[in-house]
Amino acid sequence: MRAWIVWAAGLLAYIVAVLDRTTFGVAGLDAAERFHASPAQLSMFVVLQLVVYAGAQIPAGVLLDRFGSRAMILTGGTLMVIGQLTLAFTTSLPVAVAARAVVGLGDAFTFISVLRLVPHWFPDRQVPLVSQLTGISGQLGQVLSAVPFLGLLTGPGWTHAFAAVSAFGVLSLMLTVALVRNTPPGTVVDDPVTDPAEVLRGVRTVWLRPGTRLGFFTHMGTQFSVTVFTLMWGMPYLTAAQGVSREAAGGLLIVSVVTAVLAGVVIGVLTGRHPHRRSWLVLGIIGTSAAVWTAVLALPGPAPHWLLVVLVVVISVGGPGSVVGFDFARTFNPRATLGTAQGAVNVGGFLASLLVMQAMGMVIGAAGGYSFDSFRLAWCVQYLVWAVATVGILVTRAKARRTLGEVEESRYLLEYFDVPNRLDVPNRLDVPNRLDVPNRLDVPNRSADNR
Repeated sequence: MRAWIVWAAGLLAYIVAVLDRTTFGVAGLDAAERFHASPAQLSMFVVLQLVVYAGAQIPAGVLLDRFGSRAMILTGGTLMVIGQLTLAFTTSLPVAVAARAVVGLGDAFTFISVLRLVPHWFPDRQVPLVSQLTGISGQLGQVLSAVPFLGLLTGPGWTHAFAAVSAFGVLSLMLTVALVRNTPPGTVVDDPVTDPAEVLRGVRTVWLRPGTRLGFFTHMGTQFSVTVFTLMWGMPYLTAAQGVSREAAGGLLIVSVVTAVLAGVVIGVLTGRHPHRRSWLVLGIIGTSAAVWTAVLALPGPAPHWLLVVLVVVISVGGPGSVVGFDFARTFNPRATLGTAQGAVNVGGFLASLLVMQAMGMVIGAAGGYSFDSFRLAWCVQYLVWAVATVGILVTRAKARRTLGEVEESRYLLEYFDVPNRLDVPNRLDVPNRLDVPNRLDVPNRSADNR
């Protein structure tokens, strides 16, 4: 029960982070009026937020390994409260942009910190499912921004709406202080590395582990499409290019959230029961997303509504699918560097999202504005990212298989011939059962009967 209480308090912090992340998307037109901002200036809010978020992931992971989840959740939450409270009262565009950057920085600290609590507090067999529940439950923050926050925005107004979000953040901070602990009582935690040179070597070591890079490309290939769709270009595409009403487009975004919740549970169960098939699941998600986008973009005119529903459902599976990348990082890295590994993985999807958002904006502008043809051309940028991610997954998966063989050989020598383990791999005896490939190595059975 204690594990679930700690997780719930951390989850609330992540829900607040998603709420803070998505409030500005809901308040876009109000922001244009309040700050007298052009569309290009408004886009800076989203782009800058993602730049800060993606750029802060590795430093956030290193700090997470140094100070632990509780301190990082508190730091991230405090930054977001400051940013949202500033937005509540300022009427200056530069100050608002800076405040949004602060929100992005606080957001960068939160998810990986909450995710790191899971392997410390839950048994290994539950970690994939609880990790998925963390990701999908956090999307409740998007619902909060679309319903109560929007109600406050259209009712009492801008200042009351953003001040209320800040107050909710303060409540989350109080619960974090009271309930969240990094590890269960009595758990031995390795002393953190403090030497800067050693920290940099540690980051390099984490990145060179094939499981980290496998997680990076997994996150890249699965997450970006739905992120670009929901955060920036989905609503303009549906209304301007596909001729869908704003109400119907909003309904499709709700379908996206519901799909992510349901898919997350299924993916969590599958990855927990069949860990050696995780990469095939990821490749299936990428291939299906590319296929349904091809079906939509190949049409000479607007797609039928049922096909748009299918599109939203399929790409929304990529959200929980990206969490598999964190599971790869977990199974290939020791817990002492897990924050750094998860930060490296988290860069993949958001870096891809940022590049695709910017590239699509350039293509749309060059093609003449918000039209069916310009959007159809712009969405084709996605195929390059899918190609890079797929190649990356296949290459790093092959390296992971070779690493698996080296791990088994090293541990066999260590156990039977007392040969020191000099490989730079995490010391986990159950790694072969949790990697992405079945153990087909010809090694003797180490049961007590054979000894």
